[in-house]
Amino acid sequence: MMRLPHNHDKNINTVLERMPEGEKFSEAADVFSQLGDGTRLKILWILCHSRECVSDIAAAIGASNAVVSHHLQLLRRSGLVKAQRQGQEIHYSLNDTQEAKLLHSTIEAMFKITCPVENIDS
Repeated sequence: MMRLPHNHDKNINTVLERMPEGEKFSEAADVFSQLGDGTRLKILWILCHSRECVSDIAAAIGASNAVVSHHLQLLRRSGLVKAQRQGQEIHYSLNDTQEAKLLHSTIEAMFKITCPVENIDS
C-alpha cells in the first residue's frame, strides 16, 4: 500500500484501498466526455426521451445527417446509445446501462425537467 508523506486524515487509507484502478477512471472520463459537446448533449437529450432515426434527429437540432451520424457513432462507442434496425432505417435510443441511466438523471437535473415519456420502448 502507498504510504502518504503526511497522512493527516486517517480515513485516506480506507479510501485508497477502495479506489478503482486507473483504467476505470479513464472509462468514466470517456463517458463523461460525451457531455462536453453541445450537439452531442442535444442528441443525447432527445434519445433519453425518444427513439429516432438520423434524419429526424438532424432536423430536430438543425444539423446535417453526417454530423448527427458522427456524434451517434461516438455515443454508441461509449455505450450510451443503442441502434435498432427497423426496415430500411436505423433507430437510436438511450442504452439500458447504468451509465446511460445516470446521465439521463443528470441531464434531467441540469435542465430541471422530468422525463416527458415513461418508457420509450413501448
